[in-house]
Amino acid sequence: MTGSELYSLLESSPHKAHKAVFDEYCRYVYTIVFNQLRTYGSREDIEECVSDIFADIYLSFENKSEYHGDLKGYIGSIAKRRAIDAYRSISVKYGRTVPIDSAPDSIDNGFDLEEKAEKNELRQLLINAVNELGKPDSDIIIQKFYYNMSSREIANNLSMKASAVRMRCGRAMNRLRQKFSDLEITF
Repeated sequence: MTGSELYSLLESSPHKAHKAVFDEYCRYVYTIVFNQLRTYGSREDIEECVSDIFADIYLSFENKSEYHGDLKGYIGSIAKRRAIDAYRSISVKYGRTVPIDSAPDSIDNGFDLEEKAEKNELRQLLINAVNELGKPDSDIIIQKFYYNMSSREIANNLSMKASAVRMRCGRAMNRLRQKFSDLEITF
């Protein structure tokens, strides 16, 4: 969802706009908050912080002029800042004065929830885009890049000529590249 899509939805129905933003970004925001508060925060603290973040988001969109950029980055920065503030207030509340930089979640343990959530979201976008290609193009792309099959093997599976498979694959890849360049996503 882009900022312009959100503002057009806000004009027609603020409730639907808020619901659309929440449905699209709830898991992303929750992941950011969980990653920051998992050491000291309770489940209620995490859920309260997520609620506060969405309240901040809704208020910022209603009080600002139109925002045309990517909402994910904007929402992510609001979530990160609010989660850090919540972490600081929780650590003071419990008498723990651990700087945010030395907190256990900043130790490199090879597992980053935010990065994993973003990869899962990209994966889902890619799967949806491939499925939108329709048959047999989606089958060709899946067999070529997921199962690592040759054009000849795909042609035998789909009762096509190998040259037709190569041509359809090339065209399907061009459509996918165009779709993701329109969304400003690079792989």
